[in-house]
Amino acid sequence: MSRWDEIRAGREVLADDDLLVLDKPAGWSVMGERHDTDLVRLARDAGETLWPAHRIDKVTSGLVLFARRLEVHGALTRQFADRSVTKTYLAVAAGTGLPAAGTIELPLSVGRKNRVRVAAPREAITREGDRWAVPDDAVLPGDVYPSTTTFERLAEAEVEGAGRTLLAVSPLTGRRHQIRVHLAWIGHALIGDPLFTKSPATRTGLHAWRLGFTGPDGTRHDLEAPPGDDFRALGAFGA
Repeated sequence: MSRWDEIRAGREVLADDDLLVLDKPAGWSVMGERHDTDLVRLARDAGETLWPAHRIDKVTSGLVLFARRLEVHGALTRQFADRSVTKTYLAVAAGTGLPAAGTIELPLSVGRKNRVRVAAPREAITREGDRWAVPDDAVLPGDVYPSTTTFERLAEAEVEGAGRTLLAVSPLTGRRHQIRVHLAWIGHALIGDPLFTKSPATRTGLHAWRLGFTGPDGTRHDLEAPPGDDFRALGAFGA
């Protein structure tokens, strides 16, 4: 069995002639790396060509959609561009006290060393009830990307004396690192996130849980991938 077959075994959520959906393990990139933790490269080396319809971060586990034929790739990627895809992540965030549901509307920009950040001073972020935002006059000049994340609080727990919150999170816009930056800038960074924690002791608490899209044949697919034991170990949530 090839390395690609080993990774794919037990993680294939949906497959047909046109597409493949995998439950990606944390620590594997979708594509773009030059070593053997790159799934597209690994598949290619095993004789299978895949075209990702979207990406999730290397530190994130969960559902990823690939086209198996170039002819259908454009139709799949357009659904992410026009936001007809539904995406829900499970996130384990530091701290407690978040509302039962909330909306984070913080514009993003790219700063030094290609780091994604909120395009405003941290002190300009305001919270009104269950909504976080910044006033228009606080937005910094330059390339700015409006970004909206909604969440639902599922559970709270205490791990080693510190509070943690399990969230169901939906990025209504699909910016790079959006969930990770939004939660960190409102004071609830993901557990184990190397963007904000130096040498984290655990995996990052983000899992691509649910994905809904329309296949090339017109069939609507609403898929779910339960989190693995490595994610569950981040908190006694019973997720």
